Amino acid sequence: MIAKEQRLEQRFFYCPKCGGKLSYRYREGDRPRLTCSACRYILYENPVVGVAAIVLNPRNQILLGRRVGGKYAGLWCIPCGYVEYDEDVYQAVRREFKEETNLDIEPLGVYTVQSNFHDPEKHTVGIWFWARVTGGELRAGDDLDRAGYFDLYNPPPLAFPTDRVVIERLGDDIKKRVLTARAGLY
Repeated sequence: MIAKEQRLEQRFFYCPKCGGKLSYRYREGDRPRLTCSACRYILYENPVVGVAAIVLNPRNQILLGRRVGGKYAGLWCIPCGYVEYDEDVYQAVRREFKEETNLDIEPLGVYTVQSNFHDPEKHTVGIWFWARVTGGELRAGDDLDRAGYFDLYNPPPLAFPTDRVVIERLGDDIKKRVLTARAGLY
């Protein structure tokens, strides 16, 4: 909960319903919410949902793409993008992956879900899916200018801190699986 004394950086100033003035209002036991002074509408500042696909080659190298523009230009990431308002997350990850890598994928399930706080302008929640390639030819596109497979334990400079968390966890999980298989427990 945010203390009353804490000053919030207001990003929105007008009500999307009636155009009235928005300001933070406190309710007992709740966090401050942007509330319209005219119609009392509460503008919930919810995170944006992103999706990413984890694709490994037979050598357990991960497919990454180098970002082409914006503040993350030249840095690498797990191919990702935002879910559209009326889009299913599984369809979104297929679409985004195709746009960025030219590869068709089949999402196999959710690997992890993480909160992303690296951009103070936009809080996002990311869903990283396991996926396998079902078609297409690898070619960087959309937000990427390069794409390739990299060792989990020595990735190139990454754009997003949560990608590092995901890649490190993935490396640990693969090590555990390999050790367990060698011990005959898998």
